[in-house]
Parts: sequence; C-alpha cells; structure tokens
Amino acid sequence: MKYMKLLLPLGLFFIVTGSCNNKSGGQTTRNDSIPACLAKQIESFNKKEITNMPIQVDEYMYKGKRAFLFTADCCDQFNTLYNENCEVICSPSGGLEGGGDHKCEDFSKEGKLVKQIWKKKE
Repeated sequence: MKYMKLLLPLGLFFIVTGSCNNKSGGQTTRNDSIPACLAKQIESFNKKEITNMPIQVDEYMYKGKRAFLFTADCCDQFNTLYNENCEVICSPSGGLEGGGDHKCEDFSKEGKLVKQIWKKKE
C-alpha cells in the first residue's frame, strides 16, 4: 500500500507531461527539444487559423547544425529554413520557379532529415 502512494503521483506526472497531441490545429512532438522561438511559432499555428501557415515543420541537420524547415501551405511561397536562433538561413525550395531563393542550393544534398516536428491537421 505504501508503494501505491508513491507510484500514483509519479504515474500521473508521466500521463500529464507525456501528451504530445494538440487538438487545435496540428500535432506536435515534444516542443522542448526545439528552440523556444520556433516552438512559439508552432503554438501560434495551433491556436488560431492563419491563412498562409505552413503545413509542416521538419528538423534537419545542415552543414553540421540543426535547422528547421517550414514547408509552405500553397503555391509560389518559399519554404523557409531557420537556424536554432530563429534566424532565416534561406529558402531552399518554393517560390515562382520552385527553386527557392538560391541562397542554399546545396540543401537538397547536404540537408539530412532528422524528424518531423509538426504537421497541420487536415
């Protein structure tokens, strides 16, 4: 019985903190593993309807550093790649030509997908 008193609060802690799904617009993985400024952007996607919000956010390794690709929801928009400081690195794809802003043309070869961070619910 004394073990039950110890295990019950611990179990509740893991149930409450282990939830990764969001019921209001998208699904997220554990946002504590990404920079706070990017997590804040993703949470804003979940809280309100933004007409041109991305459909997906993926983590990549690019030139030995973590990078986060925000994939646009529609046509002729750049897919923007951010670093861990939430600064824009480049737009490796998208736009009118589909080739991005031509500032990181090596991304398709150098960028290695780590994991999906967020995806818009359909």
